[in-house]
Amino acid sequence: MIEFLPLLMFAAVFAALLAGYAVAATLAGVALLFAFGGAAFGVFDLKDLGFLPGRLFGIVTNQTLIAVPLFVAMGVTLERTRIAETLLESLSALLGRVHGGLGIAVTVVGMMMAASTGIVGATVVTLGLLSLPTMLRHGYDPKLATGTICATGTLGQIIPPSIALVLLGDVLSSAYQQAQLSLGVFSPKTVSVGDLFAGALIPGLVLVGLYLGYIAVTALLRPERAPARRDPASNDDPPAVPLRQLIRGLAPPILLIAAVLGSILAGYATPTEAAGVGAMGALLLAVAYRALSWSVLREIGVSTVKTTSMVFFILIGASVFSLVFRGYGGDELVGEIFADMPGGVLGATVIVMVVIFLLGFLLDFIEITYVVVPIVGPVLLAMGLDPVWLGVMIAVNLQTSFLTPPFGFSLFYLRGVAPPEVATLDIYRGVAPFIVLQLGLLGVLAFWPELATWLPGVLY
Repeated sequence: MIEFLPLLMFAAVFAALLAGYAVAATLAGVALLFAFGGAAFGVFDLKDLGFLPGRLFGIVTNQTLIAVPLFVAMGVTLERTRIAETLLESLSALLGRVHGGLGIAVTVVGMMMAASTGIVGATVVTLGLLSLPTMLRHGYDPKLATGTICATGTLGQIIPPSIALVLLGDVLSSAYQQAQLSLGVFSPKTVSVGDLFAGALIPGLVLVGLYLGYIAVTALLRPERAPARRDPASNDDPPAVPLRQLIRGLAPPILLIAAVLGSILAGYATPTEAAGVGAMGALLLAVAYRALSWSVLREIGVSTVKTTSMVFFILIGASVFSLVFRGYGGDELVGEIFADMPGGVLGATVIVMVVIFLLGFLLDFIEITYVVVPIVGPVLLAMGLDPVWLGVMIAVNLQTSFLTPPFGFSLFYLRGVAPPEVATLDIYRGVAPFIVLQLGLLGVLAFWPELATWLPGVLY
């Protein structure tokens, strides 16, 4: 019975999270309760908690995690400028003349916002406020319109630079080193956030292509679901977009993407350094758009501090949980369970992916990243999986946690800004095809790992 205490501790955390308790407090609180309870019964050595100060010091001095507040600041700053609005207006007028053009414009804008901000909530809310009323006014099927916005908003999970990839990359880096040490490799290789950015780029673009293909095919087969945009006064095609307006809408996000992502992939900057460039670039764009004031700057600072504090608080709680979990021999137990699974490493990987997908119905990606990945990551990597491929697979899988009912956060974000006439059931039904597309991408990655590993191998 004692050997199954790690699994009981994991179940207790899961139950507390479902009950609505704060993630960070739950992780640390449950772990400490099991630690002191185990010490009282003589099955846990409290000396293991002596490693905790070193772990916490390692968190606050982690150079990789400095990128988190910088990327958050960049995203929040862009959220308060008119960049997305200008870009959406330009592309909608340009592409809206054809069936499905508005949906394609929304997807392209969402892709650029994802690559510029990496924050799902900001992208979904912005697209929902700007594009959903327009799409409904021009006769779009509410299911197609809401599904497109929700799915496009989640691209911030997989298209770098992404907060999710930064956090996942840091967790996988530690897991990869643990896996190598367990195999007797005492000069372990490392996997960086930059590796994960490079690995996620092509799958992210493939997913965008799948979204665009679905919208185009729907418009072709069912044109009444995605009608062409018409001038409301004359019912004719809208006027042509001036080239100057199109450039003004496209240039800022493209330049910011090139500055941030290009500097990382080209090897000129680390993700942390590039995040600083992105944050400063976003502020300069806000000044150029005359959208920066002292009140806006204060909102940016407060929002950045709140989000960053939440992330680091969860990370500290997860560190306490991980320490106690390993103190009970949980990592060894998980390794034994995986080793006994039918199908070996393939069976273990499938089981982990299914579990992560199911947990995505209930938990946020940060909770899954810090609770599940540190437990299963070292075991899977020790079985010989490529860390970049595994990271991209988990990232795509975690992306579905924003779309899967009933607790998909992307659904909640859009529900909060959608007009009352849009039913919640329409949003749920609208995202279903996009969930299928994401699962299809997972299948492609499973059978063709080079989709994720080729670019990092070429660049690094």
